[in-house]
Amino acid sequence: MRLTRIFTAIAASSALVLAGCGTADPASTPAPGASGALTPIKLQLQWFFQAQFAGYIAAVDQGFYKEQGLDVQLLEGGVDIVPQTVLAQGRADYAVAWVPKALASREQGAGITDVGQIFGRSGTYQVAWKDSGITKAADLKGKKVGNWGFGNEFELFAGMTKAGIDPGKDVTLVQQQFDMQALLKKEIDAAQAMSYNEYAQLLEAKNPKTGKQYTADDFSIIDWKTEGSSMLQDAVWANTEKLNDPAYQQQTVKFLTATIKGWAFCRDNAEKCRDLVVAKGSKLGKSHQLWQMNEVNKLVWPATGGIGVIDETAWNQTVQLSQTTKNQTGDTVLTKAPEGLAYTNDYIKQAIEQAKTAGVDVNGTAFQPATVTLNEGGS
Repeated sequence: MRLTRIFTAIAASSALVLAGCGTADPASTPAPGASGALTPIKLQLQWFFQAQFAGYIAAVDQGFYKEQGLDVQLLEGGVDIVPQTVLAQGRADYAVAWVPKALASREQGAGITDVGQIFGRSGTYQVAWKDSGITKAADLKGKKVGNWGFGNEFELFAGMTKAGIDPGKDVTLVQQQFDMQALLKKEIDAAQAMSYNEYAQLLEAKNPKTGKQYTADDFSIIDWKTEGSSMLQDAVWANTEKLNDPAYQQQTVKFLTATIKGWAFCRDNAEKCRDLVVAKGSKLGKSHQLWQMNEVNKLVWPATGGIGVIDETAWNQTVQLSQTTKNQTGDTVLTKAPEGLAYTNDYIKQAIEQAKTAGVDVNGTAFQPATVTLNEGGS
């Protein structure tokens, strides 16, 4: 079954993968830092610089990658960039991508493997006005429902499917911009939002009736974790074929070890990481980025099994929903279970042990989120 319309961006980009992968020559890849020189590494992010990627930004800034013999270049993402395709085509050494999107690309031929599930929880909401009466997926029936597309809508469709709603017949789907203006202008009844980004944009907006910012009391949230249709999101993906190369295996452990240190640093130094993100050129302001850092930390910490370890139950739920959730034309994200090495905990577990030896708290059991005050416009 071919994915259509909303799934086209992923499928079309992935169609180029097989021609671009090539075969790595293990003998030509030196072990990281073997000669004392830093090994250049490119990490493709899935969006613009923001606190969603603060752990990687901090690992560069604090020298954690250099400690491992790596010179890491962060490649900024955007609307037209599919990270897993960039990775599979050999234009990056690692990539950050949501699991269902990446699995769809794997089914189209991308040779990639999840080696570190940094976000252990989903941060996707569907947000409505409090007075709309929309509090759960079933309430979306007959409504104008916004979504971004590009593979970001899978949890929404899974939640509607679970609630007995046919996304092709029972709702009016609206292509939503990557902001909340359509909801604020009441052009749609419910809008897609990340807990760490677009939801904050609502709380940064001014209520024209009061002259003050909106508050959480003005909105209702459908959280897909509560609805049982959440899927795994930000993960570090590696090139599957290169994982046969002992040098790339060693490099992957080193990369993940430094990445763990970066995320632990941002857990313990949220304001410092906020400043690093802003200095990196974030398009959103300081209070917004502090909110985002705090909310992103909630998705990472606590990490009971250790940061980045792929939980089998969460993985299986993501795969099962990807095989059964249909879009408005009746197509599913996946047509079959992933084949080959879709994920492995081998390298992240080695990295966790190395980080623990260096005195890093890899579980964050004591993590407590802060209370962040948003300024108007996120400034």
